[in-house]
Amino acid sequence: MKLLDQYLRAIEKDSRFAQLKGKPEEFGTVSEVKDGVAVLFGLDKIAYGELVEFESGSLGYVIDLPEDEVGVVVLGDYLKIRAGEQVKALGNTLSVPVSEALLGRVVNPLGEVIDGKDKIKTDKFYPIEKVAPSVVKRKSVNEPLHTGIKAIDALIPIGRGQRELIIGDRGTGKTTVALDSIISQKNEKVVCIYCGIGQKNSKVAAVIELLRKHEALKYTVVVNASAADPVSLQYLAPYAACAIAEYFMDKGKDVLIIYDDLTKHAWSYRQISLILRRPAGREAYPGDIFYLHSRLLERACRLDEKYGGGSITALPIVETLEGDISSYIPTNIISITDGQMFLETDLFNAGIRPAINVGISVSRVGGNAQSKAMKKIASKLKLELAQYREMAAFSQFESELDEETKKFLNRGSKLTHVLIQKQNKPYSLAEEIGIIWAGSRGFLDTVSLKDVENFEIRLQSLLKSKGKKLMEKLNREKVIGDEDEKELEKLVKDTLGYFKA
Repeated sequence: MKLLDQYLRAIEKDSRFAQLKGKPEEFGTVSEVKDGVAVLFGLDKIAYGELVEFESGSLGYVIDLPEDEVGVVVLGDYLKIRAGEQVKALGNTLSVPVSEALLGRVVNPLGEVIDGKDKIKTDKFYPIEKVAPSVVKRKSVNEPLHTGIKAIDALIPIGRGQRELIIGDRGTGKTTVALDSIISQKNEKVVCIYCGIGQKNSKVAAVIELLRKHEALKYTVVVNASAADPVSLQYLAPYAACAIAEYFMDKGKDVLIIYDDLTKHAWSYRQISLILRRPAGREAYPGDIFYLHSRLLERACRLDEKYGGGSITALPIVETLEGDISSYIPTNIISITDGQMFLETDLFNAGIRPAINVGISVSRVGGNAQSKAMKKIASKLKLELAQYREMAAFSQFESELDEETKKFLNRGSKLTHVLIQKQNKPYSLAEEIGIIWAGSRGFLDTVSLKDVENFEIRLQSLLKSKGKKLMEKLNREKVIGDEDEKELEKLVKDTLGYFKA
């Protein structure tokens, strides 16, 4: 009821709803209630997405409009609702309260705080369903979003306004990649939103604690619909998170949003659809399952300066079974997004983390969303790593290898180890450039494989002490010149000298 009062007060003040004041009140009756979904009759003029109020005080959200009845997902406790009770159409669409005060807070998909702190006071509401900005309002994606993960920034760069899918089996580090990207935005002036869909409350609590520990919670909003919440809230969660992101984008800010994960979102929608007796298609999903995610992910974009110049970068997460990326939901979302990072179980178990399979992973924005410095040093890196993996697979069956092949395999193994990174330890651009430059220019060829990590630690230490000015310049200008390379070479050789000694 408190939420309803909030909506009604906001509607009275908002000119967009002025035309609804003259609309005659419409009433209907509950036909049946089933597991969070109610079927109503008698509401002839109701629209998709409109809110209804039940006699028992609960709110409902119209999701299905067959010929003779109305399908509604119940927002809250559906056990109070009884067949035959009266329902009132409220004449407005479901919206979430938005405000700068949301930063650092944990809310549910209805915008209600669930972190035990004070309520957020705001009179501004954003609709959870909104048509994505048109092509005219958009701008090409060419500004990099620094993730702090070497393998991503060098091989599959992400631009502001891009949608990059993180896909892989359970326990391959998908959430870790997303959280490291959030932690890396500390000095980037990017607002972050983490949307948990159907996750355990313990996992979300661990995520919040990690963000707090790394001082990332102050620029992050957490939207959570846990596995214990009704499927109606799990279905609404990503749309609510996107509405909050649009509020910040409209203020000209860059936003990074994580959907963790869309597989469980598809499950919640399938459950609702089967209860509403919609025809089931492949894997029992309804026919409009593609539209479920396309209308969500299309809202992520980069706006032209004329329309505010903000952006939403989306990192949706999808879970696969036994590495099968050709199943229904993964193929749907791969076709919607601008690229994917495929995390492989075998690589993860081999200690290569993040376990990104370079061969299958791709960014369709590519070098356009890379800083000039990274583009210069990592232009051939992806090809070399892909060739190395292929060569390494074949060389297992060869007893004798020629010198050229041995050199190639040695270089490839060092480059693979260079991209290994500990979790929750994002790098600055200059730190990434330093180690990748050393590996791609062949300076690590003489270093043993077990010493690569120690070499990296030593080089980072030198960069922070002797190369402090160079680091500041690279981070500021994001360009590497010949003089910079000479200075970097001197620092790399000093590090090599330590290992030879």
